[in-house]
Order: sequence, then C-alpha cells, then structure tokens
Amino acid sequence: MALSNESPAVAFFGISIACLIISQTLAYLTSLEDEWPGEISTCALLCIGLQWLMFIPSAFLLTEKFFDMTGTASYFVLAVFSLVRGKTFHLRQLVVTLFVLVWSVRLGAFLYLRVQRAGKDGRFDEIKHNLPRFFNMWTIQGLWVFLTELPLFCLNSIQHDVEFPQWTDYTGMVCAAIGFAFEVIADNQKTEFQANPENEGKWIQTGLWQFSRHPNYFGEILFWIGICLISTTVFSGTQWMCVESPVFVAFLLIKVSGIPLLEKRADMKWGDQAEYQAYKEQTPVLVPLPASVNDLMTLLSSFMPGPISEPRRSGPTSELSESLMNDEGAQQPVVEKVEEMKPLE
Repeated sequence: MALSNESPAVAFFGISIACLIISQTLAYLTSLEDEWPGEISTCALLCIGLQWLMFIPSAFLLTEKFFDMTGTASYFVLAVFSLVRGKTFHLRQLVVTLFVLVWSVRLGAFLYLRVQRAGKDGRFDEIKHNLPRFFNMWTIQGLWVFLTELPLFCLNSIQHDVEFPQWTDYTGMVCAAIGFAFEVIADNQKTEFQANPENEGKWIQTGLWQFSRHPNYFGEILFWIGICLISTTVFSGTQWMCVESPVFVAFLLIKVSGIPLLEKRADMKWGDQAEYQAYKEQTPVLVPLPASVNDLMTLLSSFMPGPISEPRRSGPTSELSESLMNDEGAQQPVVEKVEEMKPLE
C-alpha cells in the first residue's frame, strides 16, 4: 500500500530508523578490521545528519526549495570531509574526490536554477504539509547520498595505496568522464530547447536526445560506474560491497523512481498516437545505440559546441516533449512508494 499524508506517523519514523540501520550496517561491513566506528561510520551519520539539519528551516518555512540543493551539497561536503579525515591524499583519492566535487557543483547549480525557474517542486505539494512524511523524505535522501558515495568513502579511508594508474583507473576515468559529459550536455541541450518559444509543444529529438530517451540517466549511471571502478583498485575483502553504488543508482533509475514512471505517464497520455509509438520504437530507452556510421558521427557531433544536430528521424514533433522536458533532468530521487512518486529525471 502506498504511503500518503493519511499514513500513521510511526510508518515514516520507522523508515527513517531503518535508513540509519542500513547505513551503519554498510559502514560496519565496508570498514577495515578494527576501524568501526570510524571514518565511514561518521560519513554515514553526516549524510543523514545534514539532511536533518536542513529539514528544520524547511519545515518551519514549509518549503522544499532546499531539498535538492542539500542533497548535492552533501556530496560535496562529505567528499571533502572523507578526504581530509583520511589524511593520506594519495593521487587516486584526489582524482576520485575531484570527480565527485565537480559533478556535485554542476548538479547543484543545475537543480537550483531549475527550481528558481519553476518556482517550486511539485513533488512536495502534499508531502511538505505532513511533517513526519516530510522528515522521512530528508532521511531517505541522506541514505541515498551515502549509498551512492560509499566507494569514495571507502577509498579515502584506506591508508595503503598501489601505483597509479592501473587499468581500472584508466577505465574508470573514461567512464566517469563520458558519463559526466552525457549528463551535462543532455541537460543543457534540453534546457536550451525548452527555452526556445518555437519549440513549445514539441519534444526534443536533437543532440543526444535522438539516440536515447533518457541520455542524462545513462550519463548518471555511467559516471558512478567509473567512480566505483577507480575506487576498487585498492579494495579488499568486504569493501567490494561498494559495488552496490552503481547497481543501486541503476536500479532506482531504471526500475523504480525514474524511467518506469516517465514511460508509464507518457504511455497513458500519448500511447494511442502513432507519432509517439514511432518515437519509442526508434529511440532506445537508455543506452544510445547508433544504427549506422552517420548516426555515430551525429552522436559524436552532439559533444561539440555549436548548433544542436538535426534529428535522424523524420516526422512531426508533438506535445510529448513538453512533459518529458519538464520531468527529466538529473535530480535527487524521492522514494516512498512507486504509486506516490512523480517522475524524476
């Protein structure tokens, strides 16, 4: 049964307690012998504690405008904290930390500007008026940050090192760089498309969006695969449980709080339109798959500055894009129950 404002407060507090238990259990399992409680455990507490801290003014003002910014700021603060707390500053640690810092600054700026343009975040229209439920959302976000950033916490807590770079470092840096590029370019292309009055009532099918219906999700997943891959270079024993990070990100975006909701919503509204069916048939849902050399060259040109490339498909656009553009874009998920969530991307 989906949670709602009518659900008992104990249900929301129970979920919050479960988030604490899950984060500390993972911190214990991924800490080296005799190092718990330690750096990773502290990071777990801070991930959730920072959310609780910002919940106070948000609840007082009945506003959700601090939610996404707090989530992305937590990535930044905890990345710096884990590096400084570890006190080793190996090159590999510096590289991965820098990747996460740049990613979090970019995402934070993007989400801030989007909320400012929209004036509010519609996901919280009901939630923010129920304090236990609103509090629960902040706690869940803290767990989300910890689960995602866990490979970096483990890496920065390790005192020993191996020569940099190894093949895992090369591969991981390529994945992280490509993933970051996909996320940034896809978001920027869609923002520019939406800002053009001539595109009102049309869906975006240019640039990266002609090769994937969710290219920014693809970039997000690929980025965290890269971060995890670099970090595993020095992992041992149960620290390999950190591979849950990209798996967790991919699972939520592909199966829970992202693609299924967006696709279901679009199907309900435009499923009987031939144009929409053609759009779905010709465009991969996540992984860009160029069908020809020309498509490959067009995909590569999407990464170059200048006008966005023309769509490879023919046919009219439709108002489908208006919904997809408004709902898509990297964002901190709000997870309660699928039926209760609005599409996030």
